[in-house]
Amino acid sequence: MGSPLARVRRPWLWIASVAVLAAALVVWLLAVPGESEEDAAYLDPSLPVADRVADLLGRMTIEEKVGQMTQAEVPAVQDSPGDVGDFGLGSLLSGGSEAFYDTPEAWAAMIDGYQREALDTRLGIPIIYGIDAVHGNAAVPGATIFPHNIGLGAAGDEELAGRTAAITAAETRAAGIPWTFAPCLCVARDSRWGRTYESFSEDPELVTAMADDVVHGYQGEDLSANTSVLATAKHYVGDGGTAYGSSTTDSYTLDQGVTELSEDELRRLHLAPFRAAVEAGVGSVMASFSSTDLGEGPLKVHADGYLLTTVLKGELGFEGFVVSDWAGVSQISDDYAEAVREAINAGIDMVMVPDQYEAFTATLLAEVDAGRVSENRIDDAVARILTQKFALGLFEHPFADTSLAAEVGSEEHRAVAREAAAASQVLLRNEGDLLPLSGDESVYVAGSGADSLGRQLGGWSGTWQGSVNAVDEGTTILDGIGEVAPDATVQYSQRASEPLDGYDVGIVVVAENPYAEGVGDVGPGNDHDMKLSDQDAEAVETVCGAMDCVVITVSGRPMELEGHLDGVDALVAAWLPGSEGEGVADPLFGLAPYTGTLPVSWPRTVDDEPVNVGDADYDPLFAYGFGLETAP
Repeated sequence: MGSPLARVRRPWLWIASVAVLAAALVVWLLAVPGESEEDAAYLDPSLPVADRVADLLGRMTIEEKVGQMTQAEVPAVQDSPGDVGDFGLGSLLSGGSEAFYDTPEAWAAMIDGYQREALDTRLGIPIIYGIDAVHGNAAVPGATIFPHNIGLGAAGDEELAGRTAAITAAETRAAGIPWTFAPCLCVARDSRWGRTYESFSEDPELVTAMADDVVHGYQGEDLSANTSVLATAKHYVGDGGTAYGSSTTDSYTLDQGVTELSEDELRRLHLAPFRAAVEAGVGSVMASFSSTDLGEGPLKVHADGYLLTTVLKGELGFEGFVVSDWAGVSQISDDYAEAVREAINAGIDMVMVPDQYEAFTATLLAEVDAGRVSENRIDDAVARILTQKFALGLFEHPFADTSLAAEVGSEEHRAVAREAAAASQVLLRNEGDLLPLSGDESVYVAGSGADSLGRQLGGWSGTWQGSVNAVDEGTTILDGIGEVAPDATVQYSQRASEPLDGYDVGIVVVAENPYAEGVGDVGPGNDHDMKLSDQDAEAVETVCGAMDCVVITVSGRPMELEGHLDGVDALVAAWLPGSEGEGVADPLFGLAPYTGTLPVSWPRTVDDEPVNVGDADYDPLFAYGFGLETAP
C-alpha cells in the first residue's frame, strides 16, 4: 500500500501530471498551422487584404481595437515611448509641419524607434505616422516647398498640381512618413478666412477638377511604393463656407465656425470635391472642425452621423477611414464621454487625441462596456484603419526606406516647384506693356516680401504658423531676380530708403506675415487684416511715384489695394510661391509667360467680403478668372 507519506504526495503528483499534459496540449494547439501569431493569415501577403483584415480583427481584444483608433502626438509619448506598445496606439503624428529634425534620415530614425515599440506587442500591428505635408514636406529643412493650393488653383493645371503632390509624397516617404494630411478640398467663400490659401478656389468646379490628379499624385499607383503616401481629403465638409463671426474658438472669426446653408447648397458648393476624391480612391478623410446648420441648428461635423456615415460612407461609397482633426472630438461636448460616444457613433474611425490618449482609450472602452458604442462600430472603424495599413505595405515593410533621401530638395524637384510658382503668377495690370522686362534694366527693388523666404513660404512651413525667419531652404524673390536677370543692375532697399534716381524700373514686393488657420482670420484680436503694412504702402508710394513700377503681392489671399494703385504700371499676384523665388522672376523677365488667372475674386476692400462670382451684387476689383497673358 505504501507509506502514509506516499499516499499524501500522490494527489499532487496527479495534479502535476494533468498540468503537464494540459501545457503540452496548449503547445500542440499553438503549433497548429494558422493558429499561432507567427503563422497567422494576416501575416501572409499573398492573401487578399480583406482576408488579412478579417483574420487580424478576429484575433484582437477590445483594448487592442480601441488602441488602433487612437492617434497621439509625438511630444505626448516622447518621455514614455513604451506607451505606444502598452496602449497599442494605432498612429502617431507631428502637428503643424514642425521641423523637429534636420534630415530625412533623422526623421526616419525617430519614427522607426516608435515603430519598434508597436511591433514588440502581441500582434505586432505597425503604427501609421502622419504629418501636414501640405505643400511639400516642409518639416524637413531642405525639402522642396511648392506654392500653396491657392497658387496651384491660379495656375489651373491639374497635371502640374498632381506632379507637385507626387514629389511631396516621395520626399515625405523618404523621411519614413507614409501619411499626409492633404489635400485640402475646402472651397473658400470668404477671403477673411485664415485658411483661404489652403483652398484651390472659391469655385467648386475648380477644386473638384484638382482632386483627382492631386489624390493620385500623393497615392500613386501602388500605396506600398516608397514614393507614395496615404492622402487625406480635408476638411469634410463645408469649412470654407463658415459665416463671419460664427466661430467660438479663441479670437477666430471664421475658422471652426458655422456653415449656414441649405443641404442643396452644401452639396453644390462643398461636397462635390470630396466625391471626386473618393472616386479617386483617397484612403482617409479628415472631419472638419466646423459645424453645419442646414436649417435645424448647428451641429459639429465631428458628431454628424448623417454627413459622415450616411453621405460619405454610404452615398459616396468611401471605404477608407475618417480621422478627426486636432482634439476635434473634445469640441462636441463638455462631457468627454458624451463627446467620444457621439463622435464614434457618428462615424469617426481614428481620433487625433493628441495628448490625452490615456483618457480617450479608457473612455471609449467604458462606452463599449456600457453598450453605448457597439462592438460592430468598433470593428468597422478598425477594419478601415487596418485596410489602409495593409495597402501601405506596413506589415511587410514597417521601417523607413530612406533610399530616396538624397532626392529630397533635388534640382529636379525644385525645377517643378519653380515651374509651379511661375504658372501661379497672375498678371492683373500691365500698363504700356511694361512686362515682361528685358533683363538689362537698372532695377530698384523694395518691399517686405522681396528678400523674405519665410513670407513667400507662408504657414505650415517649418512651424504651424510659419515664420518670417524661415527654417526651410530656398531662393528669395530678390535672389531669383538676380539669377534670372544677371545682366540687370539691381538695388535693394526694403523700405525704399536708398536714393531713387537713375533707375529704369521699380519692383515693390508687398507681403503678409505668415499665419495659419484661425490665427489668420481677419477680425478683432487677430494681427492679420488683408491690408498693406504701413512700410509696404509707403514703399509703393515712394517707388511708384518716382519711376515705372511693378507691384507684386505675396499673400495667401487678396490684399486690399484700394488707394495704393496710383502710379502702379504693373500688378502681379504671386500668392505664396514656395521655396523657388526664380519662379516669380521667370515671367517677370519673359522666361515664362503670364498665364495664371484669379482662383478667388479680388475685393475692392476687405469690408466687401464675402465676394464670390455669381453673387447678385458682384462688383470686385478684379473678377474671378481674370488674368492678363503675355506672349511665351
